[in-house]
Amino acid sequence: MKQLKTGQFFGATNSHLEWKGLTITDTEYTHEKVDWHYHEKPYFTFIIQGKVLEGNRKEIYECTAGSLLFHNWDDAHYNKKPPGFTRGFHIEIAQHWLEQFDLSLDSLQGSIAVKNPDVKLLFYKLFYESKIHDNASHLATDTLLVDVLENIKGQNKTVYSARPDWIKPLQEILHEDTLQSLSLSQLSGLLGIHPVHISRYFPKYFGCSLGNYIRKLKVKKSLALLPDKYKSLTDIALDSGFSDQSHFIRCFKENMGITPLAFRKRMHF
Repeated sequence: MKQLKTGQFFGATNSHLEWKGLTITDTEYTHEKVDWHYHEKPYFTFIIQGKVLEGNRKEIYECTAGSLLFHNWDDAHYNKKPPGFTRGFHIEIAQHWLEQFDLSLDSLQGSIAVKNPDVKLLFYKLFYESKIHDNASHLATDTLLVDVLENIKGQNKTVYSARPDWIKPLQEILHEDTLQSLSLSQLSGLLGIHPVHISRYFPKYFGCSLGNYIRKLKVKKSLALLPDKYKSLTDIALDSGFSDQSHFIRCFKENMGITPLAFRKRMHF
């Protein structure tokens, strides 16, 4: 089984950055199939455009734009890419980078598909910082990645601790389609849970209000659509579930700190 060295991925690497223990690559996937392999260091794969299927010894992930996977260094996996353009953003992490922040990845074994929209929005910000690449980008990248790891570790603790049975189906309903305009009473009916109970306990398990969580999912969906240069911002706003472009721009800026147009300009090679 092949071990890939730091910075090595199957495809055409469009950019490669070395930042004090972090190796950051932006790669176009060109291989239809990649046999079993593993990587020298733990790393994240974030799909910016297109689709790829990734399998390990436990499960298979069907990754589309906005999908985020974490792999520990010894995790073996394979890939299959359907026809079409696919682009991945990777961050490989050296041990000495973790040690300077007193971080450990011991609780993150194997492969993890990250679903949390907060973490995915942080990763879009990491991608943006790699494209700015100015004298503040190193500090911003360190800060964002520490936040990513702490969020994932905290989420894992929540997953394995006792949670109400209605949390998982609620998450599935919300993630299934951001275009749904479900009311609190409709969610209550679908889950068989009193609406007051949902409102009271949602922030405890999701880290924000129900309304803000839905807005984050819509922004995340819009980010997956932004690379399509044939789509206008109005089209993206409507396809992401926003009522109009102005609402989309306002919500996007609140979550990402910049306008969707400014972010879109940085996404292209």
